[in-house]
Amino acid sequence: MGKFTGYAAHDPSGVLKQISYNPGPLEPDDVEIDVINCGLCHSDISMVKNDWHITDYPIIPGHEVIGTISDCGEQALAHGLKIGQNVGLGWFAGSCLHCHTCLSGHHNLCADAEQTIVGRHGGFADKVRCKWEWAIPLPNELDLKSAGPLFCGGITVFNPIIISNVKPTDKVGVIGIGGLGHLAIQFLNKWGCEVTAFTSTGAKADEARSLGAHHIINSRSDAEIEAAAGQFDFILSTVNVPLNWKGYINALKPKGKLHNVGAVMEPLPVESFDLIMGERSVGGSSLGPPATNMDMIDFCMRHDIKPVIETFNMNEINDAIAHLEASKARYRIVLEN
Repeated sequence: MGKFTGYAAHDPSGVLKQISYNPGPLEPDDVEIDVINCGLCHSDISMVKNDWHITDYPIIPGHEVIGTISDCGEQALAHGLKIGQNVGLGWFAGSCLHCHTCLSGHHNLCADAEQTIVGRHGGFADKVRCKWEWAIPLPNELDLKSAGPLFCGGITVFNPIIISNVKPTDKVGVIGIGGLGHLAIQFLNKWGCEVTAFTSTGAKADEARSLGAHHIINSRSDAEIEAAAGQFDFILSTVNVPLNWKGYINALKPKGKLHNVGAVMEPLPVESFDLIMGERSVGGSSLGPPATNMDMIDFCMRHDIKPVIETFNMNEINDAIAHLEASKARYRIVLEN
C-alpha cells in the first residue's frame, strides 16, 4: 500500500512540514480521495495551535476537500460511489449510522462522529480518507476551484437557515462579513430575505452590498444596534469575539432567534427577561448532515453562489496561514495540488 504525503504541524508553533504516513488498510466503508484542492479555515489554525485542547501531533489539517475518488471499499461502492467521481469532504469524516441521531438524519450530531482532522490526518495532502456517507458527490457543472470552502464555511451558515425555518419574507441580519458571513449574505439574499450586514469595517460595506446585503449597520456602534430594536426575525453571528449580545437580542422581533456559529470562547451573557418577554431564543449549530450538504450544493448551482477565494499552491501552506492570520484573506483561501 502506498503512503500518503501531506503538510503536518508537529507542535503548536504553527509551522507545517511535509511528512509521509501509512494510512493502513482500506476498510469496506472507506473512500480514498485524490485531493485536487483544499480550503484553509480558521479551524485548521485552531487545531494546529491546539486552541481547543484536542489536537494530537503530528496533525495534517485541511477539512474543505475537493477531490476525485481513487479507491473505494465494497460498502462505499454498494452505496453508489464510483472510482473517478468528484466529491467534497468537510469537517466530518464518519458517523455511526445506527444511533437514533443518525437514523433521524442528523449525522453531524452523532456522538461517535469522526472528524476529518481530529485523531486522523486531513486534506493538506495528496490523498485523504473518509467514510462513504461523508464523501459528497459533486455535479459536473460545479466550479471545483472555488467549491472547497462550501464544505465548512458554506454548510456552517447554510444549515442554520434550514434548522431555524428561515422564511423568504423574513428580515435577517448577518454579523461579520468574512469567510462565513460573505456566504451567509449570498444564501439569505437568494433565499428571498431582506438582509442587513453588521460589519465593523466600513470598507466592507460596498462589498457586502455587492454580495446581496440590502442594508448596513456598524457593529461597533451600540447606538445603531439599539436603533434597530425589534426589527429582525433572525440574526446569524459568524464572528468569534464578544459582542453587544443584549443589543442584538433586543434587535429581534418577538419569536426572533439569534443564532451563533462563531466559536466565541467566552460565555454569552443572556438575560432571561430579554428572551421571556418576546419569546426570543439563542441557538447555535455545527455544520450540517450529508443531505443538507447536498441541498446546499444544489442551491449554489441554482443561484450561482460561490465563495470568493484566493489561491495558493499546497506547498505554500505556511504563507497561506500567515496571510489568513493577518486578516488579509478575501474571503477564503484555497490550496491547490
